[in-house]
Amino acid sequence: MRRRLASSLSLKLLAGQLLVVIAGAVTLLLVAVAVGPGIFHHHIEMALGYVPAGVQRHLNMAYGDATLISLAVAVGAAILLALALSALISGRVVRPVRALARAAEEIARGAHHARVPERGSDELAQLARSFNEMATSLERAEHVRRQLLADVAHELRNPLATIESYVEALSEGVLPADAENWEAVRLETARLNRLVNDLQKVSSAEAHQLDLSRTRVELGAVIQDSVRAAAPAYSAKGVALEQTIDGPSPVVVELDQERFSEVLANLLANALRHTPTGGLVRVSAGERAHLAELTVADNGEGIAPEHLERVFERFFRADPARSRSSGGSGIGLAIVRAIVEAHGGTVTAASAGVGHGASFTIQLPVASHPGRRVASATAPGRPPRAQ
Repeated sequence: MRRRLASSLSLKLLAGQLLVVIAGAVTLLLVAVAVGPGIFHHHIEMALGYVPAGVQRHLNMAYGDATLISLAVAVGAAILLALALSALISGRVVRPVRALARAAEEIARGAHHARVPERGSDELAQLARSFNEMATSLERAEHVRRQLLADVAHELRNPLATIESYVEALSEGVLPADAENWEAVRLETARLNRLVNDLQKVSSAEAHQLDLSRTRVELGAVIQDSVRAAAPAYSAKGVALEQTIDGPSPVVVELDQERFSEVLANLLANALRHTPTGGLVRVSAGERAHLAELTVADNGEGIAPEHLERVFERFFRADPARSRSSGGSGIGLAIVRAIVEAHGGTVTAASAGVGHGASFTIQLPVASHPGRRVASATAPGRPPRAQ
């Protein structure tokens, strides 16, 4: 295929140049035959006066021979130059295209590491750079896909193995069919179902297929509901949970309250998981540069600098030794990022290092207008006191 490509481009380029040369030669010949003799005779008569017929015939022959010889030499030189330029330009054009074709074939066979040389700054060099960027994206996507398949297989294997062992033991009478053992099976089944649902949420959000029912709500009210829901778990572990709402007026955002409550629930659960007894988790919100900003900060385990960019990846765990039962499914922060980005916002993680706590900051567009009417997100009952 590469030989056919090179041959085709070279022949087409050469044919185009020869066509220009031939068209120019034919045009020159027609002009020389149609117009040249008259002009030549006119100047001879003006210079010499009367010219005998024999002399005029020799002059015509001389004019024709000179014209044909000049035209032949010019056409020959033009053809040789066309051949040389065709070979030179074909080499400059065909070589990069041939490299692109070879790299594309390798990528099609699964060799996503294939790249092409980037030389110069012309259109072919830009094409090579774009191709390499595409290949890098494909290689990264393939790596993520393989890692995801391996992680999903691993995550599904554990609950399935537990369920299988319980069912086998119950069916053979090794374990009694009492409420405790059936509850263990139910918990593993719920864990499996939760994992599948979480994966579906992340995939839908990342594919921009997440249905959002947006309404204008006060961000502080959404935070109060989420803090109230998380308070019992924090009390049970002995971790303080505080909230701070900055600014003289409420910050109004347009969001899907149910989806965003899930974002806050995941952030609060993550903070509780990584904060020891006696620690503190603070939720703060306010308006910064026309953006609603929400931060969940803790003084717990912290995050190593090299892990900050990966904490939102599916199944990523800074501590691989932590079990799923105590360390979560590994999808919570991926769900947070997917839902926040579906709302047109951003989420970032920050930490001074291991042992110095961590903070997660969400920024969302503000939907604040004078005389606005907003829905109340606070359920009946007294809201938690803002600290």
